[in-house]
Amino acid sequence: MSQISGTVVAITGASSGIGEATARLLAQRGCRVVLGARRADRLEGIAEQIRGEGGAAVTCVTDVVRAEDLRRLVNNAVTEFGQLDVLVNNAGISKIGPMSDVDVEGWSAMIDVNLRGVLHGIAAALPVFRRQGRGHLVTTVSTAGLKIVPNQAVYAATKNAVRTLLEGLRQESTDGVRRTTSISPGFVRTELDRSIDDAALGDQVRRNMDNFGIPPDAVARAIVFAIEQPHDIEIGDITIRPTLQN
Repeated sequence: MSQISGTVVAITGASSGIGEATARLLAQRGCRVVLGARRADRLEGIAEQIRGEGGAAVTCVTDVVRAEDLRRLVNNAVTEFGQLDVLVNNAGISKIGPMSDVDVEGWSAMIDVNLRGVLHGIAAALPVFRRQGRGHLVTTVSTAGLKIVPNQAVYAATKNAVRTLLEGLRQESTDGVRRTTSISPGFVRTELDRSIDDAALGDQVRRNMDNFGIPPDAVARAIVFAIEQPHDIEIGDITIRPTLQN
């Protein structure tokens, strides 16, 4: 029996990549999972497979740019399973390109999803955590915020903004009610490249993913490690990347 069996975890961006892998691994460990993403058919297919293997999973169509969708995701966890122990803020997009392109629309989209989407999740989860007396926020950030490179300035800025707000929240949470964990993956074999509008940059990112990217379940294991810790222990930040990544 897993030590986190029965834990209720809601996950955004759960229809593929890191979110899907995390949902599957948590369900295998006995957690009850609430899957949130925009693709309803994909979500339900994953949930059906989890339930077919004896796990507990429900779905909730969620667009993180809509605060009401995050409230519904959290409410579904409480309604279906009686509580919410962990929220994994995982949804993200990458509209990378040179600043000289002045892609204001792409910049705004990354701010809406990567930063505002996390804030929406925090705002939805914190009241529940306070009522319960405990809760855990796990957020997917990126190594892009640790090593700044050309064409990723705004993307890195959104990730570092999230890193900053989580550290601020951590310092406000010494009552033990809210644990926070930032997960910073490097190249992972996901569908993130599909959100890149610049074809050449998208192809380059895809090649890097295919050539030396780590599988999503490697990141999922790091997330599970953080969740498994006793409630008086907080894993504040985990960086996980391919050994071949600069």
